[in-house]
Amino acid sequence: MSNYKILSKVDGPDDLNNLSISDLNLLSDELADFMDNIIQEHGGHYSSPLGVVDLSIALHHVYNSPKDKIIWDIGHQSYPHKILTGRRDSFHTLRQKDGISGFLKRSESPHDIIGAGHSSTSISSALGVAHARDMAGTNDKVVAIIGDGGMTGGLAYEGLNNLGYHKTQLTIILNDNSMSISPSVGALSHYLTRVVTNPTYNKVRNELWNLTGKIPDSLSKFVRKSLRKTEEGIKGFLTPGIFFEELGLRYIGPIPGHDMDELVRTFNAVKDFPNPTLVHIYSEKGKRSKKAEKEPVKYYSLSGNKPKAKSNFLAPSYSTVFGKTITQLAETDSKVYCITAAMEIGTGMSNYVKKYPNRYIDVGIAEGHAVTYSCGIATGGFKPIIPFYSTFIQRAYDNIFHDVLLQDLPVIFCMDRSGVVGPDGPTHHGVYDISLLRNLPNLIITAPKDGNELKNLLATGLTLDKKSMSIRYPKDTSYYYDENISPEILEIGSWEELIKGENVAILAVGSMVGVVKENYKEICNHLGFSPTLINARFIKPLDCKLLNKISEKYDLIITMEEGALNGGFGAGVLEYYSDNNLNNNVIRMGIPDKFVEHASREELLEELGLSPNGLIQLIKANFKNE
Repeated sequence: MSNYKILSKVDGPDDLNNLSISDLNLLSDELADFMDNIIQEHGGHYSSPLGVVDLSIALHHVYNSPKDKIIWDIGHQSYPHKILTGRRDSFHTLRQKDGISGFLKRSESPHDIIGAGHSSTSISSALGVAHARDMAGTNDKVVAIIGDGGMTGGLAYEGLNNLGYHKTQLTIILNDNSMSISPSVGALSHYLTRVVTNPTYNKVRNELWNLTGKIPDSLSKFVRKSLRKTEEGIKGFLTPGIFFEELGLRYIGPIPGHDMDELVRTFNAVKDFPNPTLVHIYSEKGKRSKKAEKEPVKYYSLSGNKPKAKSNFLAPSYSTVFGKTITQLAETDSKVYCITAAMEIGTGMSNYVKKYPNRYIDVGIAEGHAVTYSCGIATGGFKPIIPFYSTFIQRAYDNIFHDVLLQDLPVIFCMDRSGVVGPDGPTHHGVYDISLLRNLPNLIITAPKDGNELKNLLATGLTLDKKSMSIRYPKDTSYYYDENISPEILEIGSWEELIKGENVAILAVGSMVGVVKENYKEICNHLGFSPTLINARFIKPLDCKLLNKISEKYDLIITMEEGALNGGFGAGVLEYYSDNNLNNNVIRMGIPDKFVEHASREELLEELGLSPNGLIQLIKANFKNE
């Protein structure tokens, strides 16, 4: 740290209080360099946190955290905030097992007011924080930071609508990091911002407003209307602020997000505004990194210099298989229509989008809207396919139930990143989709064992008429995939006996099939016998015929799933056996009833016992060879 003149002395936000603007600018350079070095080495989000270095420093210079509440949206942009609030020396442990989280986390620091890993939550939670402050009678300030991407989420507008009605002190920072800046963001708009944040201007404005209340009503209404229209007209002409003003927020901006002097001056001016205020800033993702400035999407995150886990498989990832498959299916079926919620690249859809732009829509960070929109598309005879990350499908639960399944409409929900996802941690582990969806009628729930089976399931889903299908797959290799093989239409509810063995039956779901199959010889050597392996690719409906046969032959049955045990696949097997008075010994392997922290995917699977060693130990402890 000795090579950082200012950063080495910043042990907490109080150390920023007396720094000059030139010192703050130097701190920005040092902080960006420090983050760049750590993230290049250890991995993590990259372009987004670099884009808010100046903003973070200006906020902590002006506001008194944690007395003043600074609330970030999503949280992957909060790296500078973490470093400035006492986590500089532990930043190198970011996203590693037992290290600091890559997102905001209340248990990690009193400066992390609200934990956030999902988008569009900051305004609603900040309003709750502000009302709690009002009821407590304290005078601390509340600030919410949200990006232009986060503003595509419906929850942000629900919060804005409510905030405009409840007049209380709350400042929203709209961090707009779009790639271009409109012509109106120039000298005139900067001048307007200086005017409307000037204390003298606001004093005169308020006095004029109060004065008009003392004249006759008919004249007062006319004068007040003229005053309001004049200011709104100027703002509407020069800025996008009229929308927020109409919602009841005072709009300031747009201002440059990397001009420390203007950021500090603006925050000092609005800090004491008594009513809701929105400060609109323009920033640049990847600031101070030439490669990230040029390609912010490509450098959204880095994997670091650690050697990647070796794989014996040349097969592409499940995301890649998904993208290739939907493109192939769309070639022969003109009714295939794909929908994403700001996840085109992450879910492997880019080639499909280029080839079939008229059969695709990105609705922004609005998962609920994506699902309800899909129900409308389905009524027109199209076949909607929606790829989500599993963790985000939770945000659309009511839409799935009310707008799709209750209407007997066929939609395919593809849940990428199902299971543990590694360093992103508990906000992003996709372990709850089975439990959430298994109780809903009209929904078939599946998990492929490999890339070829993902292709088969997608093709099967497109044949459905009045039912929907969910397909879950991990952030991992697809094991086996041949894009030249035509898809096979599978019988709904059919399982597959992959290896016929003895003594113990293993009913494995999705990713767990590969854990057993690819390590089968090692497992057999440790056990001294060969267990039976079943590919339970249909989680709902269950293969009842095969379950009955298994019940007759095996006393010990193991269910394996990379999902929550509560309400999961194993619970479904137990329910079936209980309902049919079958008394087999069923042991379930899966995610226990707790939030799983961050670590590598391999470390987490081993820790959770979802590994060859975990399976071997479980069978040894429960199998009685009499």
